[in-house]
Parts: sequence; structure tokens; C-alpha cells
Amino acid sequence: MIPSLTTAQMIEVDRAMIEDYHIELIQVMENAGRSFAELARRWLGGAAQGRSVAVLCGNGNNGGGGMTAARRLHTWGADVVVALTKPVDELRGAPAHQLDILKRMNLPIVESASLPSTFELILDTVIGYRLGGSPRGAAADLIRWANAQSAPILALDTPSGLDATTGLAHEPTIRAAATLTLALPKTGLLQPQAKPYIGELYLADLSVPPALYARMGISVPPLFAASDIVQAMM
Repeated sequence: MIPSLTTAQMIEVDRAMIEDYHIELIQVMENAGRSFAELARRWLGGAAQGRSVAVLCGNGNNGGGGMTAARRLHTWGADVVVALTKPVDELRGAPAHQLDILKRMNLPIVESASLPSTFELILDTVIGYRLGGSPRGAAADLIRWANAQSAPILALDTPSGLDATTGLAHEPTIRAAATLTLALPKTGLLQPQAKPYIGELYLADLSVPPALYARMGISVPPLFAASDIVQAMM
């Protein structure tokens, strides 16, 4: 059995990785983005070259993971457009670092109102597991835009708008074809009411030390012994 985490437990995992183990946020973000890009490549039939991908990014760490995935897909030959919920100069910390790389690589960076409707795949990294109520403003606009497209949507960690602990879907919430959650499933993703929003559920390896889980009283088998991405049977 694969254990699940509440939002509070995942916050503690994130804190302990950075503060206790010195696994820095930028390393975690790279792990998340690499796996997300790999799942996207699988959904594109195994090859990204020449395929059109929209990456929807919030201004937090989830968005930073999306920017990392956008960079990798670009290097694999995909035609990537990045849409932000905030102006470029309002990003801070690790997400700002990832955005700076994209700018230096001359990837197209647009606001939500500028997105065309011609993509083959959409990546949702607008809001992570620390959702605080219904999405608003540009975040809500991007979610509604994505749901109106014919292209499949892949969500990172949790579909934007879904409460990761309870499985409650706010208005609006991304309706993903698949969700790549990080480390372990959040409890809300396993609730029956969440199924229409998460689609297929996958886990991505963040390289969480087993001792970290053990001291939290959580028994976790070596889930990623064979692959960085594991599909969760629901």
C-alpha cells in the first residue's frame, strides 16, 4: 500500500528536506520538472520534437517546476509557450531563477489573454498543494482557458483548484487527464470526488530520504526502485 500525506505533512517533508538534509529547493524543483517533462513526453507518444505544448505557471514553487519542465521540453525540440499568472518582475526566489533561464533561452512567455488555442498538450502548474480558497484573477483565467481546450491537460502535484487534503474542487478547478503528484499522494487525490479532476495518477521521485518519512511515523516502500515515475493504481 502507498501511504498518503496531508498538506501539513507535505509541508513538513518540504521543510525537513531543505533545513535538515540540505536538499535545496532548486534541486527539488529540478527533480519535479524533469519528471513532469518526461511524463509529458510519454503523453506525446514518446517524442517531443515539433509538438506544441503550453505550460501554465503560477508564481510559486509549483510554477517553478513547470518552468523547469518547459526548459527540458524545449531542449527536446518541442514548441513551448509559457503563460504566467503574474508579471515577470513579481516572481521571487527559485521560480524567478527558473524564469530567468527561460528568458535567456528566448522561450515565448505570455500572459493568459495572449494564449492561442492550438496546443497538443497543456501542462498545469498554476497552483500547488498549498491552495488557499478558490482560484482568482489570472490563475482562474488560465484554469478556465485550459478546461476549454481540446488538448489533454497534465497537472503537477495536484490539479489547480483542487484541495489536496480534502479532495474538494473549488471553482474553477483543472480537469486533468493525468496528475503527477510529487513524492507521495496527497490525501485529497485519493478521494472519490477528486477522480474527475485528477485523471490518471502518477508519483514522481523527489529523492526524499527514507529516514525523513520514518521519523514522521510513515512507512514507505522503495517506490522508485525501478523508475522515477510510478503509476498509482486507484
